[in-house]
Amino acid sequence: IKMVQAMRHGVLPQTLNVDAPSSHVDWSAGAVELLTEPREWPAGSGPRRAGVSGFGISGTNVHVILEEPAEEAEVLEAPVLAGPESSAGPVAWVLSARSGAALAAQAGRLAEFVADRPEVAAGDVALSLAVTRTTAFSHRLAVVGDDREQLLAGLSAVATGEEAPGVVRGVAGSVLRPVFVFAGQGAQWVGMGLRLWEQEPVFA
Repeated sequence: IKMVQAMRHGVLPQTLNVDAPSSHVDWSAGAVELLTEPREWPAGSGPRRAGVSGFGISGTNVHVILEEPAEEAEVLEAPVLAGPESSAGPVAWVLSARSGAALAAQAGRLAEFVADRPEVAAGDVALSLAVTRTTAFSHRLAVVGDDREQLLAGLSAVATGEEAPGVVRGVAGSVLRPVFVFAGQGAQWVGMGLRLWEQEPVFA
């Protein structure tokens, strides 16, 4: 992040938390030096590049070379939808509830809400249902359609207990969560996680 910001602002920041260069490095042997104060880094005839190395305590190291993007980068224009009836393709309205009856009732309420608001786009409803409803109950529903009419027809069918194209219902089973074991550097062995799962109550 520091080097990306340095390219953006055209300034190399000074080295922090270093009072004096390390005596274990022969600084006179090459052109490498520590920056004791900020230095201007203006754009030139070629792209600016920076090498970044990250050393992890566990031995996981990362090395990357950053290059500034071209000034004349291509700008992609997002498609403009004509109105609430338009969409870039099929969308899904998703719901969940504690029981089948509650799911049908929720589908009916959503159908009434959307039908009373013709200015609301199908894609906006799909996004809101997907990202703002954090509770996922076991009885689940997905209504897929290309436009509001298809989606509303699917919701109405669920509310009245009928079948309709694009409607998918199901009941989720038990949720299995992953177990992460941090045993320390060099203490891993084959089957370690499985043995902990079987023999240690805290992992059961």
